[in-house]
Amino acid sequence: MTDATASFDPATASAAYRSALQVIGAVEPRVAEAIGAELADQRASLKLIASENYASPAVLLTMGNWFSDKYAEGTVGHRFYAGCQNVDTVEALAAEHARELFGAPYAYVQPHSGIDANLVAFWAVLAQRVELPALEKAGATHVNDLTAEDWTTLRRALGDQRMLGMSLDAGGHLTHGFRPNISGKMFEQSSYGTDPKTGLLDYALVRERAKEFRPLILMAGYSAYPRRVDFAAMREIADEVGATLVVDMAHFAGLVAGKVLTGDFDPVPHAHVVTTTTHKSLRGPRGGMVLAQPEFADAVDRGCPMVLGGPLPHVMAAKAVALAEARQPAFAGYARAVADNAQSLAEGLTSRGATLVTGGTDNHIVLIDVTSFGLTGRQAESALLDAGIVTNRNSVPADPNGAWYTSGVRIGTPALTTRGFGAAEFDRTAELIVDVLSGTTPTATQDGGSSRARYAMADGLAGRTRAAAAELLDAHPLYPGLDLA
Repeated sequence: MTDATASFDPATASAAYRSALQVIGAVEPRVAEAIGAELADQRASLKLIASENYASPAVLLTMGNWFSDKYAEGTVGHRFYAGCQNVDTVEALAAEHARELFGAPYAYVQPHSGIDANLVAFWAVLAQRVELPALEKAGATHVNDLTAEDWTTLRRALGDQRMLGMSLDAGGHLTHGFRPNISGKMFEQSSYGTDPKTGLLDYALVRERAKEFRPLILMAGYSAYPRRVDFAAMREIADEVGATLVVDMAHFAGLVAGKVLTGDFDPVPHAHVVTTTTHKSLRGPRGGMVLAQPEFADAVDRGCPMVLGGPLPHVMAAKAVALAEARQPAFAGYARAVADNAQSLAEGLTSRGATLVTGGTDNHIVLIDVTSFGLTGRQAESALLDAGIVTNRNSVPADPNGAWYTSGVRIGTPALTTRGFGAAEFDRTAELIVDVLSGTTPTATQDGGSSRARYAMADGLAGRTRAAAAELLDAHPLYPGLDLA
């Protein structure tokens, strides 16, 4: 059974949420109304954003408690505030579940988000690979013990390091060295892309680029690459050039946890450091996490106060619950269904004439090149939303429309798989997507020029699509039996 939103007692959950909304509404009724409206909107939409999912009521309820009131800088058993014994319990549980789930020797569950997890990883590598050798050379044990001259030398060394990551238009993430992001300001940055003809990673070209650039960090992972990555090959490249391999598996962590991605395609045995979010395909609360080999554990443990403020104990508690859920046998079935459903969605799209980047998918992501419909990504995203299909526009390799308007739409299967969708429902979803894109045309600006944002849809198309989507959604209700009235 893949529908985790059904694995709860509806009467108990309904009572819990009604009581919570009554308490909230007594203070600010507009917030209570917005919470109820959000549930209604999510129930009524075909959610295909690859980075979104539905957490279980147990995970959601775990975040609303007294842990939110507690400061807990430091690590388990070594806090800068007194009275953290209960925080120690939930953080230790979350880390234990993470280690067991992913087969990692070390887990750090404090990061508030994916970018925080990446910042912790980057600074941990800098501390281990640059700062520690500098301290040893200077005969010091802490940066405060350095002379002014040694400190100046260390600061220059920390700011003179290189990162090689996947380019944004090829499917990488903005935290992998994109210049406007902090990662692109921390490091001298360069990118590797994909084969212009196939859209696939060419490991020989990655190796060649790494040998030319000689990065401190070789960054792997993606946010919009619809294929598997050979992390064993990436580790070989990193070792050849003396780089540290950092893998961001935020998007596909659920497929790793569910043993869909194993062997060379599981980053944990191959990377020095792995970062992830705990939502997306992992189906937990919004947050981040770092897994690392033992030699990086001490440096990662200094995430607070290195780049993090106080951890969020209520979210760490929810991470523990979500990771415990992911360790149950049913989660492997869910993860396999996510990947199988992505195949069905991709096949349904291509059979109806849509063009997909790389021609298909090996994971949970499908990336449509909407230029074949004469649209920009922004036009396609907006038209689909009008029709009740929630997606996000995304760049495609060598995108002529840039990162704002884009030429693609990224879709994913984790959320609707959580609702219980299977192959037939995803094929029907593909049909609805193609119908909307085929029935949408760009329109001119008021002065008659071309617009990359304006569009028109065929009469009645949005309404017909919403009605068809409602049939699919009604057969697979979100949190069935949960009643806020």
